[in-house]
Amino acid sequence: MAPSTKPAPKKQATAASTKKPAKDGKKAVAKAVDAKKKVVKGQKGLVHKKNVRTSVHFYRPSTLKLARNPKFPRKSVPKRNKLDSFAIIKHPLTTESAMKKIEDTNTLVFIVDMHANKHQIKASVKKLYNIDVQKVNTLITPMHIKKAYVRLAPDYDALDVANKIGII
Repeated sequence: MAPSTKPAPKKQATAASTKKPAKDGKKAVAKAVDAKKKVVKGQKGLVHKKNVRTSVHFYRPSTLKLARNPKFPRKSVPKRNKLDSFAIIKHPLTTESAMKKIEDTNTLVFIVDMHANKHQIKASVKKLYNIDVQKVNTLITPMHIKKAYVRLAPDYDALDVANKIGII
């Protein structure tokens, strides 16, 4: 048999390769020991429970919705309240039937703004004339005008209040 013509392997490469596995071996042993300790100790709070699904439909989970925090206001001037007490009550009604209401049922009749509701009418009568209101009835006439029948509290006399306002 003829001797082989292959060159002999380099000594430096083998020396370097023998050093590396020794270092990796220590790491591997340490990792294995650490894993063994964890297995013996057991996982306490890290166990993931299986989520039981009670529905076949999947709904996206609700996420955090932060309140808006704008860099600047979108409206330069705040909106003005157009329905103040003076705009709500336009004027008192002085017809014959309104006078009869004043005398008989302790009720004042006002023409009011179409957009005003009973609570606003009650508050504006209290503010403008300093009288307590028992209840408010409203109606819209065929001419598209809103009337408010304001029943005064028993301790106020509608005749005196009408005199003070200037209806009579």
